[in-house]
Amino acid sequence: MAAETEGTPCWADGTFGDLEGAKLFYGELLGWSYGDSMPEYGNYTQAYVDGKAVAALSPPMPGEEVPSAWCLYLATPDAAAVTGRIREHGGQVVVEPMQVGDFGTMVLALDPGGTPFGVWQKGTHQGFEAQAVPGAYCWAEVYTRDPEKADAFFSAVFGYGVKHLQDDAIDFSLYDLGADPVLGRMKMTGDFPPQVPAHMNVYFTVADCDAAVEKATSLGAELRFGPMTIPFGRFATLTDPQGAVFSVIDVTTTAGEMPEVS
Repeated sequence: MAAETEGTPCWADGTFGDLEGAKLFYGELLGWSYGDSMPEYGNYTQAYVDGKAVAALSPPMPGEEVPSAWCLYLATPDAAAVTGRIREHGGQVVVEPMQVGDFGTMVLALDPGGTPFGVWQKGTHQGFEAQAVPGAYCWAEVYTRDPEKADAFFSAVFGYGVKHLQDDAIDFSLYDLGADPVLGRMKMTGDFPPQVPAHMNVYFTVADCDAAVEKATSLGAELRFGPMTIPFGRFATLTDPQGAVFSVIDVTTTAGEMPEVS
């Protein structure tokens, strides 16, 4: 699947201190198979479902000590231009536009509240080859303690429309590109320990949320929230055995009325 309009989520990869452990965990949980690790690109390893690329795993760069985490990439036709807008609107560029062979050009950045994300200008690697099928990416949300800054930043940098959920229980926004939402934004409340940083919560599709949670916890993951059924599906949030946050969702099991937004 080719990367689409600027700001469209187009790829996800995870950085793990124990690459083989991550491959085993996600392979067992999501049914992933793997391509050959690429030593020339830091042992970057693509994951596949039914022969279609759905994500990638890699170890940290040599000498780099970073927590295990997932990164979501947003599409752009011009990595240099979007890098300028990130700085202009209060974000931080962590990795300047970097060409990755003929695959494309990547940028790594933080929003003003510290949420990490990536930007991808496609070359031969055009992004997800499958979405919203079991084992593949489905959705993602910005988890932040600075929701107003996040909404202003992402709308300015990527041109998102921002719609706020009318629900007194949570502070949640939907980011869209003129049609269906492409990304969510959740305010982190006092329920989150202060040591939990702002992050991008990436959702992977599963056929049965409860079975996936049972499988994940048997493999060493920790359940953080759910399972819970909402109008968009039945989902749960976990941390994997290396501490990376992710969610699983069964989009075929739904309940309740679609929320009102404004």
